[in-house]
Amino acid sequence: MLLTVTTFRGEGSVVTMPVMSPQKILRRLQFIVAIQWMGATLGLPLLSLFLRERGISTAEIGVIMSAFFIAGVVTQFLAGHLADRFGRRVILAGGLFLYAVASPTYLLAVPAVWFIITRAIQGAAAGAIEVSSLSTVAALFPENERGAAMAKIYAAQLLGIATGPLVGVFITVDQLGWAYLVAGITSAVAGFFTLKTLPAMPPDNHHEPLPSLQITPQVIGAVVGSAAVGLCVGVYETCWSLLMNSVGASSTQIRLSWTFFCLPWVILAGVGGRMTDRFDRRIIAILGGLNGSLFLFLYPHIHNIPALLVLGSGEAIGAALCVPALSSLLTQGAHDRELGRRQGISTTANTAALAISAILSGYLFEISPGLPFTVIAIASALLVLTELFWWRATPGRIDQPTPEA
Repeated sequence: MLLTVTTFRGEGSVVTMPVMSPQKILRRLQFIVAIQWMGATLGLPLLSLFLRERGISTAEIGVIMSAFFIAGVVTQFLAGHLADRFGRRVILAGGLFLYAVASPTYLLAVPAVWFIITRAIQGAAAGAIEVSSLSTVAALFPENERGAAMAKIYAAQLLGIATGPLVGVFITVDQLGWAYLVAGITSAVAGFFTLKTLPAMPPDNHHEPLPSLQITPQVIGAVVGSAAVGLCVGVYETCWSLLMNSVGASSTQIRLSWTFFCLPWVILAGVGGRMTDRFDRRIIAILGGLNGSLFLFLYPHIHNIPALLVLGSGEAIGAALCVPALSSLLTQGAHDRELGRRQGISTTANTAALAISAILSGYLFEISPGLPFTVIAIASALLVLTELFWWRATPGRIDQPTPEA
């Protein structure tokens, strides 16, 4: 069994640190996150077609798909609260096992309501996994190393999302139930790996009341930035494949477009994290957010498929800078037993914005293919610009003192 030692970080902040090095824990978390997301996205591109072949209506399919995000919105803050109260490993493992238990449903001949419940359970599980893994990293690393560490978790997540559909490229719609069974087994393996290899790190003072959650302008700015990212992602969830198809892209080119976006982010995540730790993270977050809005605005005006593929890589560079900076600002100056709730608020805002954007984008696309890209790009940019106000008194560099909450 792994031993732990208790250390103090800042006034009033007690952190239980494992004897296992933070870097080793980080590598194991990367593996867990990558294989879970690879399994989760194995059959995702064909899910709508699979449900339609089961005789489920288009309206019901919309409810099934949205249940994943709605469950995340409802449960992510609760997951963060439980992680602060009882420790992060148990929430991480619980999320992985919960996802595994729900996955075999796709093999069964059940009515639509069961698929709604299944997607909701999977959404809640995915939210718990994200909140607990990111808050674990925030607790393990000092603030001047946190950006680089969190960037590696995001890179692992994106690597899994990128490779899952590629691994499942030979899966047919008829075989999708078995693909989700494999996803469930993969998630269960990751859960056992979590329990067997990660230190427990329970809070020594878990019987004491949790410290209050500080909603400072710094935190509000980070949450707003996370929502801006969610708005952009929501458009891509609904409309990217439709836009590519409208300019004559093949299914292979559509798959490649996701790869061209994901790979630069995975490769450059470490660079973005180190820049976040070294330079003014406020500037990095704002410029990265505006970069994402700009590319979103440009895409519908470009009708050359190779150009769209290349531009996706350019957008990924900004994302690789923006997301670690936002995560670092979110947790900067936080008490160790506050990290889960801060992460829960941020992921809730991101998921809610994503869901709203995805629903709205579908309606706007029916009016004009370029309309959702234009409207959401402007909305996202306006949200990002409010960070200038929220962060006006926030230290952007770690070597500057953080103001009292």
